[in-house]
Amino acid sequence: MIFVAVFLLCLVLGVPIFATLGVPSLIELLSSPIPLESLAHSLFDGVDKFPLLAIPNFVLAGAIMARAGITRDIIEVMRAVVGQAYGGLAIVTILSCMFFAAISGSGPGTVAAIGTLLIPAMKEDGYPADFSAAVASSGGTLGILLPPSNPMIVYGVLASVSIGDLFLAGLLPGMLMGALLVTTTWFLSRRHGYRGSQARFDRRAFALALWRGKFSLATPFIVLGGIYGGVFTPVEASVVAVGYALLVGLLVKRSIGLRATWEALGEASTVCGGLVLIMGTAIFFGEFLALNMIPQKIAAALLNITTDPTLMLLLIALILIVLGTFMETLSTVIILTPILLPLILQLGIDLIHFGILLVVTSEIGFLTPPLGVNLFVACGISNLTIEEVSRRVLPFIATIIVGLLILLFFPQISLLLPSFK
Repeated sequence: MIFVAVFLLCLVLGVPIFATLGVPSLIELLSSPIPLESLAHSLFDGVDKFPLLAIPNFVLAGAIMARAGITRDIIEVMRAVVGQAYGGLAIVTILSCMFFAAISGSGPGTVAAIGTLLIPAMKEDGYPADFSAAVASSGGTLGILLPPSNPMIVYGVLASVSIGDLFLAGLLPGMLMGALLVTTTWFLSRRHGYRGSQARFDRRAFALALWRGKFSLATPFIVLGGIYGGVFTPVEASVVAVGYALLVGLLVKRSIGLRATWEALGEASTVCGGLVLIMGTAIFFGEFLALNMIPQKIAAALLNITTDPTLMLLLIALILIVLGTFMETLSTVIILTPILLPLILQLGIDLIHFGILLVVTSEIGFLTPPLGVNLFVACGISNLTIEEVSRRVLPFIATIIVGLLILLFFPQISLLLPSFK
């Protein structure tokens, strides 16, 4: 089939993802009786989704907060709490990534915001540069699991699942994954003798750091508390996040000006401009997938292997891990959701549970070359090669896989909080 052949050829050649989705669909359209105007309608329908408005706002809020010094406040509080443990500063990096993830919704954005400060600090404290970069890039993966998560928003739109429920479902898995990464960091640090600060825990220093960072630390509680408390929707929460970030940066801390704000706007525009192109062509692509019965054919092929839901999820997870090595996270979610959705529904697998598993497998793709985006960000900060960092990140990849298996076999972890609604 020409449609599938052109799509696979574009993937192999590394063609930009919007063209990989659009070119085979356009070729199929030109050879069919469907009017060419349908392309324009599909491109418009692909981005005419109200929940997608949350993505540029959350990205913008994260960019403003990184420039406003809010990241530094978060780090100081975490340092006061766990800086004395083995691998104290490395654990601070993981915990700071968890906290910042509840603001930005982006994996690479979390690495950039936290790693820029903590990778040099870890190197100064005697941590090897490759280990420092590996910790920061691994902690950054939590940026797409803890709410608000950009891939969750995209998945929710494509699968017609409540984004608020997905955000709730990501809380416990995010905390579990954070705890596993902290444990791995502590174990590796103890094994290699990476000591924390020699000073004992100081309640006064902790209280002082907490007081200084009170406005910064309040951000995720305002945003997520508003969503879960029914005060505003995820889209409204994203606008509140931007407004609060500007309020803290411009008026409270007075740490940013018009230039920094303009740079943050440019960063958000760059990230989300590409998403607009991809989402538009993704809807167009999905229509031709359905027209050629490709999801049904893939479902039938996989069902010939097994009809057990758990085994099927294991098989899909393996496929997603392999594909995540070569495809960017949002692209993976956009392409595979319409393909796998009929199969998931046919086997009676909960769509929220599947969404969490989809996001967790995407975390692994952030750490695996040749397209490990988090690795590239961390390498840029630490001035190391991808080969040097890839070796040190292997224990963290194994940890995420362990977390994935726990979530796969115990769906109650993902579904517990949404069930209380």
